[in-house]
Amino acid sequence: MALLFLLWILLIVAIPCSLLLLLLSFLVRPRPVKIPIKGRHVFISGGSSGIGLSLARLAAAEGARVSILARSPDKLQEARQSIRLATGVDVAVFSADVRDAEAVRRTLDEAGPVDVLICNHGVFVARELDLYDVEGLKFTIDVNLTGTFNLIKAALPGMKNRGQRGPGSIALMSSQAGQVGIYGHTAYSASKFGLRGLGEALQQEVIVDDIHVSLIFPPNTETPGFAEEIKTRSEITSIIAASSGTMKADEVAMLTLNGIKSGTFFVTCNFDGIMLALGTASLSPQRSFLVAFFEVVGAGLMRLVALYYQWSWYKTIEKWHSQKNSK
Repeated sequence: MALLFLLWILLIVAIPCSLLLLLLSFLVRPRPVKIPIKGRHVFISGGSSGIGLSLARLAAAEGARVSILARSPDKLQEARQSIRLATGVDVAVFSADVRDAEAVRRTLDEAGPVDVLICNHGVFVARELDLYDVEGLKFTIDVNLTGTFNLIKAALPGMKNRGQRGPGSIALMSSQAGQVGIYGHTAYSASKFGLRGLGEALQQEVIVDDIHVSLIFPPNTETPGFAEEIKTRSEITSIIAASSGTMKADEVAMLTLNGIKSGTFFVTCNFDGIMLALGTASLSPQRSFLVAFFEVVGAGLMRLVALYYQWSWYKTIEKWHSQKNSK
């Protein structure tokens, strides 16, 4: 009886799963790749603090030639000194506003051809849409989305003409708010969701140039920007956003750099990020047939989990507004 049961399990589960894995190993695109960091030119926007600064330290420690971009010359010099003290490596610093396409182009011309471009810059104000003014909305979209277009467009000519320098990478720093819309994140989520469309289309355009796109989805991260954000966001936004927890910048930077080196398209940082990536994979690129397997078989379950999260969020919103209106 036990032998028959094992044979039944083999027929019902093991064989179909093996066939699915075989099919996925043929289907997944782009193919796996390893992107070296040592000896490469790594250019990081938003590199003067937070995740960008941590990434710059890690890349410098791995032997990369690092350039960092930010708006504040003073913060750039502080970051440069911090990296020098931590690694003994001197990095190049560039001051420019990513919204200024011409300034970004001049900066990339001065910096020289880039092997790994990390678009890490970003701004965020936690505010409901009806409390935003038009200029605030435009500022968020211009920095987070248009600024990323400006950087990539300026860097691409040099990246496409790398010759025999090996595979290149373009990494876009999105957010878990770029995987799911969250109360109080209307402008921010719109800009970060836009990065996914940019990344998916861009990967198709640059794959023949051996350039590989990564989309990073960090949760709330302990950075100077996050410290300012929590001072102004509403109570209900804090309650909902807290469900994903908070990570340290160094942790996110390490996961980001590892994702870049493996050419991973969706780079997640915690369990919620993994769940969201599995549940929202859709037509995104996938290099790992094992991850693709879990995307296929877990899609229905992840949708159920997502519906539970949505249920809990809407219950929280209803309760919060009810209590607010009763005061």
